[in-house]
Amino acid sequence: MLTLSSALIKIGQAQQRLGAAEREFVRSAMTTYVTPLKRFLEGDMKTIMKERKILENKRLDLDACKSRLRKARSMESQANLKPDMIQREIQQAETELRISQAEFDRQAEITRLLLEGISSAHANHLRCLSDFVEAQATFYNQCQQFMVDLQKELSSSTNLARGKGAYQGLYPTSPSPSDMPLNSLPDDKKRARVLYNYEAYDSSELSLTADEVIVVSPLPVPDADWMMGERGGQKGKVPMAYLEILN
Repeated sequence: MLTLSSALIKIGQAQQRLGAAEREFVRSAMTTYVTPLKRFLEGDMKTIMKERKILENKRLDLDACKSRLRKARSMESQANLKPDMIQREIQQAETELRISQAEFDRQAEITRLLLEGISSAHANHLRCLSDFVEAQATFYNQCQQFMVDLQKELSSSTNLARGKGAYQGLYPTSPSPSDMPLNSLPDDKKRARVLYNYEAYDSSELSLTADEVIVVSPLPVPDADWMMGERGGQKGKVPMAYLEILN
């Protein structure tokens, strides 16, 4: 028979199982998803962003060299400048442009290779994300199962306690009408034996346990399928199909 102390112990044990499942989920999530993603962001991704920044600077340098070459060539139309000086300016600008173009092309290739590597990294992240979702689903299923098992255990024990008066010693109540002598019941009330377990749908109904004896009376508005049931200080509608009238 379930007592308050044993119920508290069972609830505590269920909470321990929930805590253990949560710790396992956090450990799994860190291993399968968080750590790989953090490693990628702090390693490969930082390298890629750094190389892309260098590429952007190389592009700006290349644009500057192209502008300088265009400016040098535009000087050829100016008659007041010496041709040899203009030619040297053009040659120098062309040399700088070739160097800048080579550096840009080299940096563009480095960046391209790094970006291509992201495709395989993305595939790995997708697998890690799938593992994370699976671990999360497992954790939620475990938690639900723990609570369902606890709920069933407490519910069955509570129903048994109600039927057998398990708490009468701990919580004294007024005598139940079902325990009164037959001739002490009012004329409109009768004893009835419960044939099957019944779970109340809402607060207007009374849950029943098979083989217990309750007191029943007609509803204020008569109903062929329902009666008013009483057990101790509890009252509620009960289905006639679950009862055997004793008197």
